[in-house]
Amino acid sequence: MKRREFITLLGGAAAVWPLAAHARQTWRLPAIGFLSPTTASIENHRVAAFVQRLRELGWIEGRTVAIKVRWAEGRSERAAEIVAEFVRQKIDVIVSRGTVSVLAAKQATSVIPIVFAGGDPVGTGFVVSLARPGGSVTGLSFQQTDLAGKRLERLREVVPALRRLAILANAGNLVTPLDMREVEAAAGTLGLTVIMVEIRRMEDLLSVSRV
Repeated sequence: MKRREFITLLGGAAAVWPLAAHARQTWRLPAIGFLSPTTASIENHRVAAFVQRLRELGWIEGRTVAIKVRWAEGRSERAAEIVAEFVRQKIDVIVSRGTVSVLAAKQATSVIPIVFAGGDPVGTGFVVSLARPGGSVTGLSFQQTDLAGKRLERLREVVPALRRLAILANAGNLVTPLDMREVEAAAGTLGLTVIMVEIRRMEDLLSVSRV
């Protein structure tokens, strides 16, 4: 190879190398942000099931997808911080459950798709309607509000002598008033007295257990 040809080839390679290095630096795996409203000790099994199902569908953690799990630990401000982190990192999709966590995600971004599980998606404002949800939020409803009264009816069948009932309710969950409205309506029909005990922090459960 002549000296001039060698210098030309070397110059061309020098121009390509930075581009190749830049491509390696900018390419990344598709990323899923999993936001749990509770703690690792409570929800690790759900995360494991989620990761396993993705693997069965060909999405293998660390190879074809990156999964970033964060725990809100029952605090709405923590959920907002996590969502802000996901937005900064340009996560491709946010997966969450719990009214506060999903609403925090919806308020933080209208670009990143949000997948939720549970709650009353229409009553809590996740979507406009089940038929036409609109926006970037989709997911699965447990129909818990629709079934709240039915659960009370079944409980009365199991315990015929039941007259008074205490219900522990998450005061920070927007679904709670919807559920309680259905429960109170059913309780009136069944002749039951319902007492709602509001839980705002994990510590409140300890005070209830000592009553």
